[in-house]
Amino acid sequence: MPGKQLEWIGRSKEDLMDFPYDARRKAGFELRSIQQGDVASDVKPMSTIGKGVEEIRIWTRETYRVFYVAKFDEAVYVLHAFQKKTQKTSRNDIELGQQRYQQMIQQRKESL
Repeated sequence: MPGKQLEWIGRSKEDLMDFPYDARRKAGFELRSIQQGDVASDVKPMSTIGKGVEEIRIWTRETYRVFYVAKFDEAVYVLHAFQKKTQKTSRNDIELGQQRYQQMIQQRKESL
């Protein structure tokens, strides 16, 4: 089964590609699983970002996060990928996720 395609919003792909190899590999595995309709192994809903947004939690020597939306039939939308340096998600990361969520909504309106 081919699964859903990935749609990268903003710089999310470049940001994920800047992760160290082990974190990038884990993120890729989790995203592929989501594309196939499975649930990520460590995921948390992020309704403060937008409806249907979830966060993949990646643990290596450091902590990384990926915000995405998988509720639509056509694609998995990757909104933001970042290193988490404190226990609480930073305001900047929340706001960037919210901005990209709005970009995704606009992009879907224009393409569907």
